[in-house]
Amino acid sequence: MIFESKIGFDAQRALAYYMGNKELFVAAKTNVGILKLALPHIFGFALLSMIILHFLIFTKFRNSTFVKVLLYTLFISQFFESFTPFLIINISEIFIYLKIISFFIFMGLIPIVLYLLFDSIAQIKFR
Repeated sequence: MIFESKIGFDAQRALAYYMGNKELFVAAKTNVGILKLALPHIFGFALLSMIILHFLIFTKFRNSTFVKVLLYTLFISQFFESFTPFLIINISEIFIYLKIISFFIFMGLIPIVLYLLFDSIAQIKFR
């Protein structure tokens, strides 16, 4: 909800958040400003991912290819979600689409991992 209210899911609105917009009185973000925002998110995303993904070791899904793909996809999406603002302001505005897509992938994969964990717990409990 915070992502939608501050940045938005629309490419033009999200671009205005990073590049600035004179009509809306939004200042452009700088590398230092983005770094101040990115650092807590990097640690928060990493901690969340580490906790929920490490619990998968204790489930029946431990050696499954699906979980390995899920793990790598979650890591890559959180990496791009955190670092695409630097690409947006320094390289090209086209990376705004990568930012929005990586956000949806990251937020979509977390419930999948939690479902796998709860499914594994439920199967152990009801044996």
